[in-house]
Amino acid sequence: MKIILLQDEKKLGKKGDIIEVSEGYARNFILPKKLGVEANAKNMNDWKLRKANEEKKAQEILDAAKALAAQLEGKQVIVRMKAGEGGRAFGSVSSKEISAACKEQYGIELDKKKLQLSDNLKTFGAYEVAVKLHPQVTGKLLVKVAETE
Repeated sequence: MKIILLQDEKKLGKKGDIIEVSEGYARNFILPKKLGVEANAKNMNDWKLRKANEEKKAQEILDAAKALAAQLEGKQVIVRMKAGEGGRAFGSVSSKEISAACKEQYGIELDKKKLQLSDNLKTFGAYEVAVKLHPQVTGKLLVKVAETE
């Protein structure tokens, strides 16, 4: 009996694979546990449509990430903080503060977890921060740490 796997199964194959198994194994194990469905014409067509829909959604997400990366390119976010002794910054700038400043200045919401800081920014100046928007798309944001006036 031919089966379309609905989940990755260690001994059988990956999600979407069409495998050949005995009828008893399919009837008693795979179908009751909803690991797969019988590979008839209707189920094959449904699977193809679902796969095409998933690919379309993944492409839309990728395009949105590319558009956001292009929108971030050339933007400069200014984060103001107090000066401590000797002109050094009092404290440090975290990804949460950068995200809040970006939303306040440009109306662009960035998840603080997507900002890739090598370390918290502890001195005044301009820094280039990588923003991981998608596994395939990384944008760059210029962050300027300035003294409070």
